Amino acid sequence: MSPNGGTDRPTAAELAAAVREFLEAEILPMLDDHRLRFRTLVAMNALSIVEREAPGPVERDYETARRIRAGDIHEDDLPRLKLEVAAKLVVASPKYLERYG
Repeated sequence: MSPNGGTDRPTAAELAAAVREFLEAEILPMLDDHRLRFRTLVAMNALSIVEREAPGPVERDYETARRIRAGDIHEDDLPRLKLEVAAKLVVASPKYLERYG
């Protein structure tokens, strides 16, 4: 299943990430105006919040949590959950990813 729930459309988080990455890689390096640079950084931060807060595959997360609480742990649960946590840390707090790894 694709990370966006099986559709070929990007999720809100994926769209926000694409715009944030574009601002970071293409626009920010060209800005000499301090005020515009600051505003771009604020916009990038807002996009990071959208990435973090955007709804994800809630139903699957709920089902996984229900199974684990019931003692039904699948072999792929831990590796998948570790990848999901790492992806969230990249958005929310990249410095913590070093500790997590």
